[in-house]
Amino acid sequence: MQSSSIESRILLALQAIKKDPKMSVRKASSIFEVPRTTLQHRRAGRVARDERRPNSMKMTISKEEVILDRVIDLIDRGFPPRQEDVREMADQLLNARDGTRTGPRWAENFVRRVPELKMRFRRRIDYQRALAEDPTIIQGWFALVRNTIAKYGIQDYDIYNFDETGFLMGMLSHTKVITTSDRKGRPRTKQPGNREWVSVIQGVCADGWAMPPYVIVKGKYHLLSWYTNGEFPATWRIHPSENGWTTNDIGLDWLKHFNQCTRTRTKGSYRLLILDGHNSHKSTDFDEYCKEQNIVALCMPPHSSHELQPLDVGRFGPLKYSHGKEIEKMMRMQISHITKDDFFPAFKAAFFASMGENNVRAGFRQAGLVPFNPKVVISRLDFKPKTPTPSNSRPSSRGSWDPKTPTTALDGVRSATSLKKKIQAHQGSSPTPMYEVIDFQASGISKLAHRLAIIEAENRKLRTGIEVLSKRRRAKNTRLRLGGSLNTTEAEALQAEKGGVNAGGKNNPQKEGRTEDTEPRARRCGNCGKSGHNARTCKVVWDSDEEGDDE
Repeated sequence: MQSSSIESRILLALQAIKKDPKMSVRKASSIFEVPRTTLQHRRAGRVARDERRPNSMKMTISKEEVILDRVIDLIDRGFPPRQEDVREMADQLLNARDGTRTGPRWAENFVRRVPELKMRFRRRIDYQRALAEDPTIIQGWFALVRNTIAKYGIQDYDIYNFDETGFLMGMLSHTKVITTSDRKGRPRTKQPGNREWVSVIQGVCADGWAMPPYVIVKGKYHLLSWYTNGEFPATWRIHPSENGWTTNDIGLDWLKHFNQCTRTRTKGSYRLLILDGHNSHKSTDFDEYCKEQNIVALCMPPHSSHELQPLDVGRFGPLKYSHGKEIEKMMRMQISHITKDDFFPAFKAAFFASMGENNVRAGFRQAGLVPFNPKVVISRLDFKPKTPTPSNSRPSSRGSWDPKTPTTALDGVRSATSLKKKIQAHQGSSPTPMYEVIDFQASGISKLAHRLAIIEAENRKLRTGIEVLSKRRRAKNTRLRLGGSLNTTEAEALQAEKGGVNAGGKNNPQKEGRTEDTEPRARRCGNCGKSGHNARTCKVVWDSDEEGDDE
């Protein structure tokens, strides 16, 4: 309010000086109580600070113009960028100049001050599901957990939770993107059409440790390329199934995997395993194996895992979001079809990005288990989702771009020709017109350089995508074994065993046909079996014919 009051008094002082030319600037500043130097600068034509571009802005107008054009181009092609994508463009331009970077909120402020852009969600937000559980049931669950821990003397670092989640290999995550301000509907983002289902069984410990995941893919055979591309850690396991879903046998196999991974790190006598009511967790074999290995399994109440299960409360959402971001990166590299060989490195990156120690601990804390605090969950039962208030957008302070600035090679040639003519005609006249042409030339060259920097960065991403596709084409899908689960070490051992058999000359498919190293077999006659002629010119046939004529 104070700045607007000073601005109004400055305008009144300027009007008074204009009406009375004899009034000095000093007298007007004294009458209207405004700074004399400010009034003097404003009278000389300086624009008010509120109407000027801030001096602290790192990006020039030409750089922001290039970024705006690039963002609109991505939107038109079905790839609306996120805030971090826009910030990456700006950092690329700044890094090419002096190695600096933009601030953490630069992209948000950029979208706010540019009227052509605004933030919108790609799809409507999924608010928290309506909590229909009875608080009495929730309290009963925590009473069961407390009594079980006391009965078996279970320590906090021996409390585990596991659950199964699914991925559509070619699906993107739902996130907020940048789109044009005149768009009415929600923007659409292109995504791969592969909807093949992959299940992941994940176990976590209350001390923050995430055990190696157990990946279930659709298929019958293990393929060598899954294990030899260096993207799959040695302790992770893959299990093919007919539809990519878990079964009772797979559930039991995972339990053995769990026992193998946690047996050496157990501190007490028993391990507490919290699970949901899936059928594969209720089989007799599953229960018997738990008893044999001192594993105490507790099943949560029905339809309550979204509040009581640590993985559902804190980790599976970020895991799927990170996976969607990795798939989106592949789409930007023009990888339009996601295969299992592409899914594994994407899932690996998403896993390490979301399954950190602090994040896993936060899941147990939000589920009220470790530290034991039922009030954390019960207090959420009365929570009601609030509709987010849209942020008010400010009017843009970005100046309009001069249409005389050359934007193409032809415009640059014409501008250079015009500058040469002005130099030739300049004889003691004002150099202002030449300065204007030079400024236009410099601005056009600057914009072209900025566009080139962004295009070079995109080309590096495209080259990475081409390398991924080339690696996929070169990979040999060698069948290792039918059914069961394998880790990288076991897969390499099977491959070495098969390689030894092939080297010994047994069951080697290459021996059946001609290879590149063997010479072609010489043609032989079909009658006598000798080389150098064929059956039509064979002398043996002629001799037999002559003997027949003599008889």
